[in-house]
Amino acid sequence: MLPDLAIAHDFSLKSCNTFGIDARARRYLRIHSVAELSAALADPALAGMPRLLLGGGSNILLTGDFDGVVLHMAIEGREVLGERGGHTLVRAAAGENWHGFVQWTLAQGLGGLENMSLIPGTVGASPIQNIGAYGVELKDVFDAVTVYDIASGQLRSMDAAACRFGYRDSIFKHADGAGLVIVDVTFALPTAWAPNLRYAELAQAVVQAGTAAPSAQGISETVVAIRRRKLPDPAVIGNAGSFFKNPVVSSARCQQLLAAFPALVHHAQADGSEKLAAGWLIDQCGWKGRSLGAAGVYPKQALVLVNNGGATGAEVLALANAIRADVAARYGVTLEAEPVFV
Repeated sequence: MLPDLAIAHDFSLKSCNTFGIDARARRYLRIHSVAELSAALADPALAGMPRLLLGGGSNILLTGDFDGVVLHMAIEGREVLGERGGHTLVRAAAGENWHGFVQWTLAQGLGGLENMSLIPGTVGASPIQNIGAYGVELKDVFDAVTVYDIASGQLRSMDAAACRFGYRDSIFKHADGAGLVIVDVTFALPTAWAPNLRYAELAQAVVQAGTAAPSAQGISETVVAIRRRKLPDPAVIGNAGSFFKNPVVSSARCQQLLAAFPALVHHAQADGSEKLAAGWLIDQCGWKGRSLGAAGVYPKQALVLVNNGGATGAEVLALANAIRADVAARYGVTLEAEPVFV
């Protein structure tokens, strides 16, 4: 027997996106189980509509009203599965809050996710973006993901290779992954934990704290403090975190840029390429703290675009396009947005 679906009409999405954009959805439904997801996808009243899957709304820019159905993933649950090959396997459902899940793993005495503390969003969205922070990416602690295949109506498991993880990228951001709905994610956390302090800012903060042997919980608290100091709280100032990816260029191109701009911030990558600091490029173009309409650039971090109150998605998009144009004109570098535009 299919569950009854509590479908809302003409629903405001303002509270469903961290930018706080007041766009509306023609239909809206919170999904609490795989059975509800299956029923929603089979419902003839919703079948012909455009469909938007939504998690924490922290990596999305609503550029206008959505004339379709929003399926808001709210499946909850988390469990320790056991040990395998020097790792403890932990599973969390798609609707779990990411930071809450990280804190839960630490409370179980499990390290590995602490460098990614306070990243906004849900567990289900984490593989889509291959989230990362302070020297750790999701792929580094990933074991498997359970997806609902819309085409077949079946659940199946995918390993890291099948997910095709890249820098802020995965199969789920491409056409061949568009019909896959993430239901839960399993993580492989190291049984023999050691701190990851490869990221210079984090390592310096740990040294300044005078902690000779930092714990996973201590590193999490340090990361939280750094993020709160640098980034605006979406509950206070609407934003989607880092708006642009750090562009990656060839070593030769980086050398050309350094010849013209000796202070260029760059980081060598394992494959010989160079990752540039998008925030530095934007700051050098004079955008930090500036606004266009009600959309602005956060004064403390040029990589973050903010809703200063009542901004529309179109205003945020116009600001982003103006920044991209200035960076391209000055440096010949194309900035790519992290959030998905809808």
